[in-house]
Amino acid sequence: MSAKGKVFQAHHAMGQRVRGTALVASDGFSARYDLDRIKGVFSRPSHQLVGQSYVGKILVVETAKGGVASAWMLHEMQSRGMAPLAFVFNSVNPILAQGAALAHLPMLAGFEEDITKAIPNGAELEIDPERGTITVLS
Repeated sequence: MSAKGKVFQAHHAMGQRVRGTALVASDGFSARYDLDRIKGVFSRPSHQLVGQSYVGKILVVETAKGGVASAWMLHEMQSRGMAPLAFVFNSVNPILAQGAALAHLPMLAGFEEDITKAIPNGAELEIDPERGTITVLS
């Protein structure tokens, strides 16, 4: 069944509206432990997205992991043009939310269904934080 045209409502949202390609995994996200921030790829061998580039993608993952280091790393990644386009989480912690805000990265979190199962990997999405919505474009 195609998800095209489906709209998902988030409980929490911030940032600017963006459109881009989804990179989806039912795994967590830690900027400190999961990424090679120089190459722009997932590097933890046990991560579902190992070897894949996150740069310029809408990252759709289970949860945010990590603390203060992950938060400031997002800002550093954004300053070098090596950050995701946006984040979509089933759940997020306050520190990573602060890091996304500092880095000016759109973020949506908290859905009525498991967003990592509802959005297909590679789907084109529109993230609209003002409305708190994700729309599957294709």
